Amino acid sequence: MKITSSPSNLSSHSFIFTPITPLKLHPFKPPSFKPLYSQTPTQITKTLTLTLVSILRVIPDWADDIKERRMQQKRSLYKHENWVQHRSSLRHIRHLLSSLSSRVILSLVPPVIAFTTVAAFVATYNSAVSVHWLPEFFPVLRASSLPYQLTAPALALLLVFRTEASYSRFEEGRKAWTKVIAGTSDLARQVMASVDGSCNVALKKAILQYVMAFPVALKCHVIYGSDIGQDLRCLLEEEDLAVVVNSKHRPLCIIEFISQTLQLLLLEDSKRNLLESKITCFHDGIAVCEELMGIPIPLSYTRLTSRFLVLWHLTLPIILWDDCNWIVVPATFISAASLFCIEEVGVLIEQPFPYLALDEVCRELHDNIREAAAIENVIKGRLHTKRKAHPNEHSSNGRIPTRD
Repeated sequence: MKITSSPSNLSSHSFIFTPITPLKLHPFKPPSFKPLYSQTPTQITKTLTLTLVSILRVIPDWADDIKERRMQQKRSLYKHENWVQHRSSLRHIRHLLSSLSSRVILSLVPPVIAFTTVAAFVATYNSAVSVHWLPEFFPVLRASSLPYQLTAPALALLLVFRTEASYSRFEEGRKAWTKVIAGTSDLARQVMASVDGSCNVALKKAILQYVMAFPVALKCHVIYGSDIGQDLRCLLEEEDLAVVVNSKHRPLCIIEFISQTLQLLLLEDSKRNLLESKITCFHDGIAVCEELMGIPIPLSYTRLTSRFLVLWHLTLPIILWDDCNWIVVPATFISAASLFCIEEVGVLIEQPFPYLALDEVCRELHDNIREAAAIENVIKGRLHTKRKAHPNEHSSNGRIPTRD
């Protein structure tokens, strides 16, 4: 009911009652769930297990998500200013202040927290036994440090060899891409120098586009999450791009485009054979990249290093208790953070391609090829002008004759 008053009858206190539409109240429906008491013991155990696992995986999933997102970030090539900052005497302070944003350190949060928690539990238990808060038959967790002194060199060698093997893979991937970029630039130069004539203009332009597209296709082939359609949109025509995107092996498809175009060019056989021989470096680059992607460091070696580190830090508080007491907690934290950081770096650089500035390398390569194609006619014109201006200074074999 809505109550309104009439202005003319305010003195007599008369009111007008206007009915309004009543509200429709819907009955409350509680959320449907299956209570634990209605489940079988097996179902209860399974539900509790899944809940516990999901809770325990919160921090590892968060750390892995940060690490994977950081690995997909595009790297940049170093310039002179970057090298000056890289060797600055303040680099240690800068690196320390940026620790919380390091993907390597953030990925260590789960294991470091786990082993520090174990150390705190061992310290709490031993303290409770020492002050007789627990029955006398509970022993103090302690052990001799001699086994650790004997196995410490083995752990150090495992970590050193693991990191060295990963860096060797990183170096191999870097050298493979250096050869691919050099081969691409050389093939583009040979095309511009060998292909001439009005009948080859369209095919010359097309083959230069295919040559520039190959490093991009190979980059998308070895880096997870790359969008090859977006990266090649400005290099290939729509029909060619559709063929490349729909193919199973994009780099080989680009090579096939280059080979077929070379066959259509009106060239001498010697020049055509020379250009086709330059494609060999593309196949070599594909082979090296696919080998590094498909064959990791022997898994037994990686697992051995991981298991050794885990067992080492699980028993470290017991070994250090007599000498350190509660200091075992920060000691375990420092040891886990240091040794697992070395192992994590080895695991990360084992797959080298996300850490190479491939996007910027391809971009600079494209700029260099486009610049060379743009000034090609200018350079030819300048050389023809010089030749006409000094026709008698050149012998028939191309050598400059000496003057007496």
